[in-house]
Amino acid sequence: MGYALMKSASAGTDGAKLFLTDVDAEKAASAAASLGAEVLSSNIEAVNKGDYIFLAVKPQVLPQVLAEITDTVKTRINAGSPPVLVSMAAGWSIEKIKKTVSAKASVVRIMPNTPALIGKGMIALAASPEVQKTQIIDLEHFLGGAGIIDKIDENLMDAVTALSGSGPAFVYLFIEALADGGVRAGLPRDKALRYAAQTIAGAAAMVQKTEKHPGELKDMVTSPGGTTIAGITALENGAFRGTVIKAVEAAWRRAVELG
Repeated sequence: MGYALMKSASAGTDGAKLFLTDVDAEKAASAAASLGAEVLSSNIEAVNKGDYIFLAVKPQVLPQVLAEITDTVKTRINAGSPPVLVSMAAGWSIEKIKKTVSAKASVVRIMPNTPALIGKGMIALAASPEVQKTQIIDLEHFLGGAGIIDKIDENLMDAVTALSGSGPAFVYLFIEALADGGVRAGLPRDKALRYAAQTIAGAAAMVQKTEKHPGELKDMVTSPGGTTIAGITALENGAFRGTVIKAVEAAWRRAVELG
C-alpha cells in the first residue's frame, strides 16, 4: 500500500523530491529506482528532510516508528517547521498519535485500499486542526492518482476501514465464488474468471454512473420466473445479505479493538 501511494505521489509532486526508508534495503532500492526516489538511511533522516511523512506501516509497528521519530518531530515543531504525519494504520486515532508524539503535531489519518495500486482506490482522509488547508490540497494532489479521495469525520474511520479497507477481500471472495459457479455450470476456468470479474466491474460502474439504488438496478435484471430470481432466492436462502453485513461488522469491531 505504501508503494501504491508513493507511485501516485511521484506523479503529483511536480518536481519535489521523494524520499523513502524501509527495513528491507533491497526492497527500498527497488522501489526507489522505479519511482525516481532517494533512499534515506533512517526514519529520523526522513523526518528531518520531509514535509509530508507517510507512516506506511502496520498498526503493530507504528509504536516503534513513532518512538523513533518523536524527538525529531518535536524539534521541527519548536523550530516552526512541523512536518505533516500521514498515518494509514488501522485503529490508531489522530489523538492517540498526537499523545504519543506531541500535542502540537500535524496529523492526517488516511485509509486507502488495495485498488489504489491501479489508480482505482478509495481513500478516506481526516486531519487534525494543525494541518493547513493548503497542506490538505497538497495531499489531495499527491494522492489523486491512486483513486478517489473523500474527506470524512475521523469518528467514521473505523467503519471506512471495515467497508472499503477490508471490502476488496470480500469482493475477491465473491468473484471467486461466481467463477466457481460458472465452472460448475460448465465454463472453462479462465472464461469463468473473466466473466465474473467483468460482471462485478460493470455492475459497480452502473451504480456509480446511473446513481440508481442497487435495489432498483437489481430489479431491472430480475424477470418474473426467470433465472435471476432463482439465483437471488438461493442467495437469500443462504442469508447472503445478512452474512455480508456481519462481515463488515466483524471487520469494524476488529478495527475498534486495534485502537
